[in-house]
Amino acid sequence: MRKGGILLPISSLPSSYGIGAFSKQAYEFVDFLERAGQTYWQILPLGPTSYGDSPYQSFSTFAGNPYFIDLEELIAKGWLTVEECMFCDFGESDRYVDYEKMSQKRLNILKKAYEKSEIAKDSAFQKFREENTAWLADYGLYMALKTVFKGESWTEWEEDLRLRKPEALAIARQEQAREIEFQEFLQYLFTKQWQSLKAYANQKGIRIIGDLPIYVALDSADAWANPSLFQLDEGGMPVAVAGCPPDAFSKTGQLWGNPLYRWDYHKETGYSWWMERIGFSFRLYDILRIDHFRGFDEYYSIPYGDPTAEYGHWEKGPGYDIFRVMGQQLGKKPVIAEDLGFLTPGVRKLLKKCGYPGMKVLQFAFDSREESDYLPHNYEKNCVVYTGTHDNDTTVGWYQTFNPRDKAFAKRYLNIKGRKDIHWEFIRAALSSVADTAIIPLQDYMGLGSEARINTPSTLGENWKWRLLPGELPEELAERIWRMTKLYGRL
Repeated sequence: MRKGGILLPISSLPSSYGIGAFSKQAYEFVDFLERAGQTYWQILPLGPTSYGDSPYQSFSTFAGNPYFIDLEELIAKGWLTVEECMFCDFGESDRYVDYEKMSQKRLNILKKAYEKSEIAKDSAFQKFREENTAWLADYGLYMALKTVFKGESWTEWEEDLRLRKPEALAIARQEQAREIEFQEFLQYLFTKQWQSLKAYANQKGIRIIGDLPIYVALDSADAWANPSLFQLDEGGMPVAVAGCPPDAFSKTGQLWGNPLYRWDYHKETGYSWWMERIGFSFRLYDILRIDHFRGFDEYYSIPYGDPTAEYGHWEKGPGYDIFRVMGQQLGKKPVIAEDLGFLTPGVRKLLKKCGYPGMKVLQFAFDSREESDYLPHNYEKNCVVYTGTHDNDTTVGWYQTFNPRDKAFAKRYLNIKGRKDIHWEFIRAALSSVADTAIIPLQDYMGLGSEARINTPSTLGENWKWRLLPGELPEELAERIWRMTKLYGRL
């Protein structure tokens, strides 16, 4: 079935308090998607962000970002006042998220709500704790200890806690009981509000595409609580870390720094942690986009401590075996494989065997020097086409910096005659293609430039910040999207 969707992170929604949230504006965006004839809303990972503010470097692969909790609901419950929220400094800009202010101020506001909530008496909260104890108990303690150690990574904690000595953990749980309950309170609110928003979207015929990063952060509850899953030494430090080798875009490669998996151990345990993780993700989302799919075939291993990714090497991943087990234990699930970049024969074979649709990005198509798999006439039906992803510039911003030869090729290919509304011609190419699914970033539908870019890979400080402002999605835009979606059979 031919379908269409829009890519927009939760953080990019408009709201009254500094960052997009599960607020009334999120429900209004779902209504916009419905009026625009869309089937999918693609978001980015929902985990709590750490250093660098990236949702792909989270404190937990299971926990949710407390910044997304709707404060208006807490006001309605009497746990906060309008004045407490209005006079809290969430940053000076309505357009860009101030993550430093989020970490300082929003958690303080949420702590006030917790103190008034008497949540321990709530039977639904107690049930939530029991149902999620497999990850929540360690996460709550981990976040409480991060507060004790003033945000330091667990690799810097005192030895007994770093190495999880039972007596030290027992004392910490007793001493930090209140802070642990606060962290569990945040996860309860996050889950309750997200499930409500997701149910609303599903009722409107909108399905959520969520994102599963292949790796977890070193500074995470996952790595601290489950060291046997990762290539860590006896002191808890990585032996090797993840990244990408040097290429035309980066002379020294990309050093991500995530701990690598002990795939032999995962195989021995029937991939039980992975099955729990994937199963949990399908309770959050309707469709799962698996990031860096290539890493399941082969992964790039960089010696820990290296300043760049230049001296890494490739090692064999679990291959089809993990997806075979996934099918046996979880059944057939809808997955999108992020297969961008150089694809080896092994990756192509794995993708074909799994049957998952891969990704096509139009911004990668127009290299005038060679024929590209990303040009629409080379697509197969079983794929998902994007004008760009969260890691790309907006189409308008990218087109403005295009080199003349490639721009001339794109203009010939797309039959672009003038300079106005060129983004619609790229959107048209995506929607008219044979790809079963077409996902367009909202910024491209709005015709925005580089100021609306979400992320520039391998940079820090200015990413994940852009937000919609109230009133920026007029009815005319919904109607125009609906007409083009209908024209190319994607309603």
